[in-house]
Amino acid sequence: MKIENENVASVESRCCLNRETMIKQLIVPVLWCIALCVQAQPALRLPSVIGNHAVLQQSSPVKLWGWAPGSWPVKISCSWNPTDTVVAQPGKDCSWSAVVNTPKAGGPYTITFISDKQRIVIDDILTGEVWLCSGQSNMEFNFTWSQGVLDAGDAVAQSANKSIRFFQVTRAYDHYPQANCQGEWKVCSPETVAGMSAVGYFFGKKLNETTGLPVGLIASYWGGSAVQTWIPQPVLERRPELVQLADKIQPVSWAPTASSLLYNGMIAPVAPYRMAGVIWYQGEANTDFPQDYGALFTSMITGWREAFRQELPFYYVQIAPCSCYSGLNGALLREQQETALALPQTGMITVGDLVDNIRDIHPKLKKEVGNRLANMVLKERYAKSDIQPYAPRFAAFKTEKNRAVVSVTSVGRLTCKTKTIANFQLAGDDRVFYPAVALLDRMGHIVLTAKEVKAPVAVRYCFTNDAMPGLFDVNGLPLVPFRTDKW
Repeated sequence: MKIENENVASVESRCCLNRETMIKQLIVPVLWCIALCVQAQPALRLPSVIGNHAVLQQSSPVKLWGWAPGSWPVKISCSWNPTDTVVAQPGKDCSWSAVVNTPKAGGPYTITFISDKQRIVIDDILTGEVWLCSGQSNMEFNFTWSQGVLDAGDAVAQSANKSIRFFQVTRAYDHYPQANCQGEWKVCSPETVAGMSAVGYFFGKKLNETTGLPVGLIASYWGGSAVQTWIPQPVLERRPELVQLADKIQPVSWAPTASSLLYNGMIAPVAPYRMAGVIWYQGEANTDFPQDYGALFTSMITGWREAFRQELPFYYVQIAPCSCYSGLNGALLREQQETALALPQTGMITVGDLVDNIRDIHPKLKKEVGNRLANMVLKERYAKSDIQPYAPRFAAFKTEKNRAVVSVTSVGRLTCKTKTIANFQLAGDDRVFYPAVALLDRMGHIVLTAKEVKAPVAVRYCFTNDAMPGLFDVNGLPLVPFRTDKW
């Protein structure tokens, strides 16, 4: 009987063990499934342009965005207003966005993002002025290039400044607009500034020194790139005639040439980022078809403004003289660049005098280019009334028998830095241009004659590919190239 009881107990014990084993066998897979589900859920992520050391546009509604699981809201807390938590709900595609109001220039601040148990904190954030630096190689030209920046002096060694930050967009191209790009914010120092655009750095340095505001520079450029690669596709879809112009360019080995590719990869990812404006240096890659540039360039500007949802102030550099272009293509493209001035909130600087080698498409005087851009921006965007950034321009001309008399708008009277005034041309009804003898009269007018032209009807100044200006105003700014004909 005893043995029987023991057998019963043994059976019951084994049954209990089997039940426990079965329960464990059921629970463990369930726990593993839960763990895998937690691990598989989308991570809370931010675009690379929203990161440590960033500069946000001051005193503005600034968009913050990213990705997170759709199940939980994203809670955003900014240290400049810690009691106000902004909440964003991710959509079906896991993307979210929110708008925060930034304070006036200052910092450093932190911003905290929370999604359920996921948490991201970005720190050392400043509020200040954010500018986009874009274009091709003359904007890309940096302090590490073997040619060197001739007017840099000790700029790199003296560059340490926590109030200037850079974000360099890594080169990328795509057939569709991208939501993110590679890059990171860096604080200005001798180690970080060397690879930054020299024009962009001197522009930002001048803004920071003059206004005392933190400056963030987003650098997005590709050497040798044509303007059509930077135009948003929706702009081209609305205007088929632009597609025909854009398609003329031929493939090259150093940059993509298809329309919109660089916009998609290098501008679209930062388009939601609030900015103060754009500086642009490009055009050399479009000199094969200079007559098309004005339509393409103005369309690019309006397309960016649509994409950024801001009427971005846009300031650009007229390409420098160079003997490498065919025909009059360099002069014609410079003329086309001026057409963008018809758009509101645009400005152009001329740099024809800042050339060290007329055979080199990359002038090495970059500090003054950045300073001229900064001076125009300081005057027009930051109300620095004591700055005069406008180069002298053609105003009108009249003929007096065999003479043409040109008047200009300038600050003070023009002066010539050489023994004779060069690069003026005159033509008569036969439309043949001849070099003109130029003199400045007591009224500041330019009096032109050419022995071959008995009755002048048209005037040109520096209207060749490589002509460098010789007339300057009291601020040292050169007379902008011009022509009076449309031949």
